[in-house]
Amino acid sequence: MDKQIQHPKERQYYIDWLRIILILSVFLYHIGMIFNANDWHIKNDVTYGYDSALGYTMTFLGLWRMPLLILISGAGTFFALGKRTPGQYLTERFKRLLIPLTAGIFILVPIQVFLERVHLYDSLFDYYPHMFEGVYPSGNFSWHHLWFIAYLFFIALLITPLLNVLRSHQFKRFVQRLEPTITRRLGANIFLIPIIASQLLLRPYFPDNTHDLVNDWAAVTSFFLYFLSGYIIISSNKITHSIKENKFFYLAQAVIATYALFSFHSMNLTEETSRLIWRIISNTLTWSCGITVLGFAKQYLNTNNNFRHLCNEAIYPFYLLHQPIIVIMAFVLVPWQVSVFWKATIIIISSFSLTVLVYFYLVKPFNLMRVIFGMKPIKKAVHQAKRKEVLVTSSSSNYLKN
Repeated sequence: MDKQIQHPKERQYYIDWLRIILILSVFLYHIGMIFNANDWHIKNDVTYGYDSALGYTMTFLGLWRMPLLILISGAGTFFALGKRTPGQYLTERFKRLLIPLTAGIFILVPIQVFLERVHLYDSLFDYYPHMFEGVYPSGNFSWHHLWFIAYLFFIALLITPLLNVLRSHQFKRFVQRLEPTITRRLGANIFLIPIIASQLLLRPYFPDNTHDLVNDWAAVTSFFLYFLSGYIIISSNKITHSIKENKFFYLAQAVIATYALFSFHSMNLTEETSRLIWRIISNTLTWSCGITVLGFAKQYLNTNNNFRHLCNEAIYPFYLLHQPIIVIMAFVLVPWQVSVFWKATIIIISSFSLTVLVYFYLVKPFNLMRVIFGMKPIKKAVHQAKRKEVLVTSSSSNYLKN
């Protein structure tokens, strides 16, 4: 039995835990948007600038959170493919991504835009006829936090023609040839080369992360490379093991990159040179943090229990629901005359609680809502869970025989 190449049935539980933790960090990040200097739907009367502790924290997290989520989406695709044909894979992506995206655009996003512009409309129903009047922020139409879902579906469209290649023996041999380089100390930085190169080439033309897809090709290219990197990394036991073993070296690299990112502005540099250095250092920080977290997660989070199963099923609907609920809570609570600490605490607790309650009582029990929120229907979910138990038992038995 060749244990150098990961078997698609050998579920890596730390990938699930990472996804759960990262989406919870997205939840907290969007709470922070109420109190930082960026424009957002609802803003507190007291905000903190880019040079504050909140500003530095959100800049730091904003650089690597979503790229790592894309990377583990690529890793998850390795396990999700199985023996699916390209058509079956795309059908699954349609159900999992495009249906929730479309439903969210019409059900969830309008709540956010309406509450931001509540002074313009008598009610949410009064807003709906104006939904397609221009593109946000100057107009009303947007997918807001659902941009991530749209990008994943677009990447799925790009990946589908390559599926047979990615599952071929030639691809496995290609990964095996890369292993001696990647498994060296800091060897995973080889993936960073095309990422930095793409940003140096494209950022002059697409400088901002617009999240609108059509004017965001620097970010799209970066995400596509992170997705492929995640697929390649997780396909090899040797690579994931080396990342775990070298996690402290990647941590040191992340610390150095973080220090460099927040200190180089004090140097007397031209604007063009400053932009060039920012692109190199920020992408290095993004990659370093992601690989560091991956290594520590493999070391300490590769465990299974019922709570993981519960959270893993809930976390996608939680992501879809969380932002409109935060906006609702902020709309109600921001006018309160209490300190920022208590206001943030109350918004966190109330938003989290309401999101969980909506999931458990309005989404999880009903098949129609489950489909809308990207979940499997109840009977199918139970059947697949039992089938996975049989496969795991069978795989363990075969492994012992080998």
